[in-house]
Amino acid sequence: MTGRVSKIVVALAAGWMTLSPAVAQTPPADLQLVGDHWTAWNPPVPPEGAQVHIIQSGDTLWNLAGTFLGDPYLWPQIWEQNQYILDAHWIYPGDPLVIAATAAALPADGVVADPLDQADAGTGEDDPFGSLLDDQSDGLGGTLTDPSKPSAPAPLGSESDIYCSGYIGDLDEPFPYSVASSEYEFLTPTLDPQRNSEIKGLYGKADTQKYGLDVGDILYLDGGRADGLSAGELLTAIEPQAKIKHPVNGDLLGRFYKYLGRVRILSVQEETSIAEITRSCDPIKVGAQLKLFEPEPVPLRRRTPMRPINFPAAAEELEDAPTIIGTLDNVITVGRGYLVFIDHGESQDVLPGDVFTIYRRGRRGFPPIVLGELGILSVQDNTALANILDARYTIHVGDAVLIK
Repeated sequence: MTGRVSKIVVALAAGWMTLSPAVAQTPPADLQLVGDHWTAWNPPVPPEGAQVHIIQSGDTLWNLAGTFLGDPYLWPQIWEQNQYILDAHWIYPGDPLVIAATAAALPADGVVADPLDQADAGTGEDDPFGSLLDDQSDGLGGTLTDPSKPSAPAPLGSESDIYCSGYIGDLDEPFPYSVASSEYEFLTPTLDPQRNSEIKGLYGKADTQKYGLDVGDILYLDGGRADGLSAGELLTAIEPQAKIKHPVNGDLLGRFYKYLGRVRILSVQEETSIAEITRSCDPIKVGAQLKLFEPEPVPLRRRTPMRPINFPAAAEELEDAPTIIGTLDNVITVGRGYLVFIDHGESQDVLPGDVFTIYRRGRRGFPPIVLGELGILSVQDNTALANILDARYTIHVGDAVLIK
């Protein structure tokens, strides 16, 4: 996982929220009395009909996003609605927070829908997008919202998309730790303590009681205090899988490493550790590889209309364009909501939050076909994980993408 995404740490302190231990350790000095409370900001009167929450002691944008929007990683959406807060590291009990511009904008389950934003789209005569926007069609059989009203940034995926997927890395990537054993390998004795020999019974040698481990199961790791581990640390469990070849030129790109789940260190010895599985995407087995967990927030992006089908990129632009090189779980044909990998990453200036248009290369002399869009969730050096946001037709490995 790339180190470009900074670690977010949320802490509570008298109703304020800090996002990083390295910044904003002290609140703004110039507080003022507004109504019956002290604040550093000048909160405006909330618009009529807005969904408003009055900040309470202990609130954070993080936990409020979890409560009202269904995902704490969406806290920037709340900040977007409350631009009087000049520093998101500090919020004050008594200040009003607009959660949604109108109460009707929040469905019954509290999760905000994925809005389209057309503020960036032109409507002039020279704008090839203009003819499509004149009738407010979204090109998918739906109708776009008012292009003059920008919407809040929307997530390009979910937390599970990032933490339960995987990445394409070096062919033989080294890992600092591994799962050496589990509690289930000790529940049935395998040795006669008197003779130090294997015990055999009616069904042969006594052996492991459970192979596929999940949440709550106890693991024993091959790293400890001498290897830099300490109690409370989180690690990601990984399983190396198949080699990945480029679908167009056949070049060997690396190996796919699947995320199996997350492990928390309970206690450390000099050379070993006792850990617990806290998140399971797939069964974790003895021998699974481990590396330190790196948190990555779900990227947010203001959505805009998909590129018009009658105005594709020129065929020449796709000659060296990024390519979809694989799908999660090796699904052959994919559509909206599926995860894919492309052959460009951080070294090619691809960043989480980027949106690409997906193309099928046309026959010689014909233009490419606009298939849909994908949003980048996570990047490695030369590859990236993406979520398909829209799809007009089925999408295949080998299709090309261009930055939107």
